Amino acid sequence: MSAEILDGRAIARQIQAEIGTATSQWTEVRGIKPCLAAVLVGDDPASQVYVRNKQRACARAGLESRLVRLPTSACQADVLKTVDALNHDAGVHGILVQLPLPEGLDGTCVLDAIDPLKDVDAFHPENVGRIAQGRPRFLPCTPHGIQQLLHRYGIVVSGKRVVIIGRSDIVGKPLALLLMQRTSTVGPESANGTVTVCHSRSPDLAGTARQADILVAAIGRPKYVGPEMVKPGATVIDVGINRTDEGLVGDVDFEAVRQVAGHITPVPRGVGPLTVSMLLYNTLQAARLQHPDRH
Repeated sequence: MSAEILDGRAIARQIQAEIGTATSQWTEVRGIKPCLAAVLVGDDPASQVYVRNKQRACARAGLESRLVRLPTSACQADVLKTVDALNHDAGVHGILVQLPLPEGLDGTCVLDAIDPLKDVDAFHPENVGRIAQGRPRFLPCTPHGIQQLLHRYGIVVSGKRVVIIGRSDIVGKPLALLLMQRTSTVGPESANGTVTVCHSRSPDLAGTARQADILVAAIGRPKYVGPEMVKPGATVIDVGINRTDEGLVGDVDFEAVRQVAGHITPVPRGVGPLTVSMLLYNTLQAARLQHPDRH
């Protein structure tokens, strides 16, 4: 029997509808529309697609979106000046700088320059530190999306063995922090996991992966995870997006692994759409934080 496919796109639409309702109610009371500003430097085709998708999602959920375009020739000072202007713009509640930046620009420096109260990607060290302490302001979008997906399909994390392949600052590390916390935005059943993070220097990576009740592949290698790495009945979350000669594929050999796993996400229409939804979630939260109730 093949695995149940976890439809990230369907869950993302569900979440966006919920955000749309909450945004409409908040805007009606406060007279303020949450606004997400994106900074796009250069003309990378993939980045342009990502930004366009975020703008469309904002429109569906009733949020305002702005796009600030800078040429590939923009220097570090140009980008920092743009971020600073958005930091001081009271009409902007969330700021994202689309990555990757053109060669020669210091991405870390740019992300650190974003006001932590407008850092809806949750990349600023202040926000990362709050996550580590279990008192987050914003949750990183892809990890939070994964947590939401598991919850909405009734897959319990609490008491389960979770193995994450990949230790990036965007997915691997923050996801480990979220799943090992005592509770989550959807309750303790979606946290309290026993989490192992594997990487390129982990001994017997395949053996460790086979112990996972929930296996997350976020390593950036096409079809890296095969059926021999998966415990029968496990939930497999594929975060990878790899462009190959055969098209877009994930970090998991989907057709082979689905014969072993209990649940699996596809690529595309898996984790990706959820990332955008949680970005909107954070933008609404940012607006609420910047305009607290007067009562």
